[in-house]
Amino acid sequence: MISLSASIPNSLKAALDHEHARTGRTYSSILTAALSQYLDVTVHTLFQVSTSGALVAGVFDAEVCVKSVLEHGDFGLGTFANLDGEMVVLDGRSYQVQGNGHVSEASNEAGVPFAVVTRFSPQIDEESAPVSSFKELEMCCDRYRTSGNIFYAIRVDGHFQHIRTRAVNPPEPGTRLADAAKAQTEFHFESIDGTLVGLWSPGFSSAFSVAGYHFHFLSSDRQHGGHLLDVCAGPLRLRIEALTSFHLALPESEAFLKADLGKNTAEELAYAEQAH
Repeated sequence: MISLSASIPNSLKAALDHEHARTGRTYSSILTAALSQYLDVTVHTLFQVSTSGALVAGVFDAEVCVKSVLEHGDFGLGTFANLDGEMVVLDGRSYQVQGNGHVSEASNEAGVPFAVVTRFSPQIDEESAPVSSFKELEMCCDRYRTSGNIFYAIRVDGHFQHIRTRAVNPPEPGTRLADAAKAQTEFHFESIDGTLVGLWSPGFSSAFSVAGYHFHFLSSDRQHGGHLLDVCAGPLRLRIEALTSFHLALPESEAFLKADLGKNTAEELAYAEQAH
């Protein structure tokens, strides 16, 4: 967070004091909300295109374009039309990690069926202990989560002794995500610098999102990446933002409107997230 010094009229200071006393909110919180409204900049908001259930059901068509996604956030993850690889949104740019291992910056016109992004503004910036597995990475991040009922954006930077990722390959039209995941390509990287772009979503969000931790990796040279399966690294720079606002944009395509999304897809989604 950035500290600012400003001169304001006594009347505004009195109103600020009154709001602080009335609500118990900090001065920073009140001023951030006021500036956000005046400047039309949404803060601490997670923006999601489509639902995980639609993805599980095989709705992979382009719902929006990359340019539209980046208008709502500079940090996040997702996938591309026809499930053509993994999306990593980092520092305001969108990267595509394809099943053949090729990594490139996605064009503004590239189609997106599912994505989750935010304007990253971390409240925590710490050095983590070394981690030797995905489970240890989760436990490390758990120490900085104060609630199980809100969302978190997590950025992890550093040197990775070993990292295992995967990228999906375009399946036949109508293929469910669990079946498409059987043809994913796995990658193993040794002694590599890079960034993990991660999100943590509460359990109640499993009906429309990926509950728990979800990380995508991008190397510092932007040549390697993918959906994180396992990791050994540390110490690492860990930055976390608590997200207390959630915006879901539902598609209007025929495929989405006619899809059967009433089923519980949590098990299928969990299967697709794992190694195969």
